[in-house]
Amino acid sequence: MIIESKLKSGVIFGDNENGEYVYMPGSEIGAVQPLCVFESSHGRDDVDLQEALRLIRVLSLRPSCHPLLGWSSC
Repeated sequence: MIIESKLKSGVIFGDNENGEYVYMPGSEIGAVQPLCVFESSHGRDDVDLQEALRLIRVLSLRPSCHPLLGWSSC
């Protein structure tokens, strides 16, 4: 639940070494069924909130800085 609230407040979860990131674009904050973005070396994909939370857990992503989007929890 804490991860979900952080994601909904704009925190970027990532792993800078592996180049994997999950975040919720600002335009999705407050949406009934928000989409999140999963970025990796394979590209970008839209994922639903449940899949985003699963990816954060499985990949052990932590609040981090995104190389292009910048600050989250730098």
